[in-house]
Amino acid sequence: MATCALAYLGVRSDKLDDWAGFAGGLLGMQTIDKGGKSLAFRMDDKAQRLVVSDEEGETLAFMGFEVSDRSDLDMYAARLDAAGVTVHAGDRALADRRLVTDLIWFEDPMGNRVELVHAPMIAADPFVPGRPIQGFKTGPMGMGHAVLHVQDIDVMMPFYRDTLDFAVSDYGMTPYGLYFFHLNGRHHSFAMVGSGQRGFHHFMVEYDTLDDVGQGYDIANYSDRVAYTLGRHTNDWMTSFYAQTPSGFFVENGWGGRVIDPATWEPHETFCGPSFWGHDRRYLPKDSALRRSMREMALETGRQGLRADPVADCPWLYSELVRQGR
Repeated sequence: MATCALAYLGVRSDKLDDWAGFAGGLLGMQTIDKGGKSLAFRMDDKAQRLVVSDEEGETLAFMGFEVSDRSDLDMYAARLDAAGVTVHAGDRALADRRLVTDLIWFEDPMGNRVELVHAPMIAADPFVPGRPIQGFKTGPMGMGHAVLHVQDIDVMMPFYRDTLDFAVSDYGMTPYGLYFFHLNGRHHSFAMVGSGQRGFHHFMVEYDTLDDVGQGYDIANYSDRVAYTLGRHTNDWMTSFYAQTPSGFFVENGWGGRVIDPATWEPHETFCGPSFWGHDRRYLPKDSALRRSMREMALETGRQGLRADPVADCPWLYSELVRQGR
């Protein structure tokens, strides 16, 4: 696949001090002081994975997706131009700020800024986490995943699928459209919720160990930042909780996500709830209809005895079996 991973994300926020404490102290990212009006954060050997700029808005500023080859940028630029999308070639100054070799950028149909990048730079120094963690699951699978609220999913879905080659993993149509897309072996690197709204719902980071998630859960719980309680998703089998960011949207802190084979994977519609168990939406009032509905869906999933494949309880073994085609 030419578009091969979520490379980085940018957020607008004037709460830089809060973000330094959140991304470093809770998520475990390494804080890089860029000076002036922005902070950057590392998760691995890449020079930066998250950028927070001192701007009003408290939402997504840009998404950066990596392409496999330099020529892919020209291919997508031509395809987007033919579709009537204005494409901008990233100049040297922008590439230097993003710490990539080359890039182009444009806006999707809902006005979200998308950057396609080639060859993100490798840092000269080893990654030093902001709290003691074993590390994040990144590498060829990229930073994690990003999920957007969208106003018109019937426009957005074909744009990402047909124009940008995002492959559909699965989707649901009730109570509104919900699409998950993969770019590599990670079950999804991008998703959209057809809520009729516009903005950032959450991004996900995946840890190498469950204990790193649990210890982050303690930090979030004691600082009153738990938005969704600990739970396990039905489609990507991720065990996770969601923390509320200083900007109001969420970060999913996960472990044990499903690894798929993109060459053989078939997209399909799902009909069960989003979680086998847990993920109570604590950010909503207790009497919220949505909170009650989501809780009942998880309980119904339990009553039906639905669960992930047993091999998924050992993510390394599951990944190895997928690699071997078994």
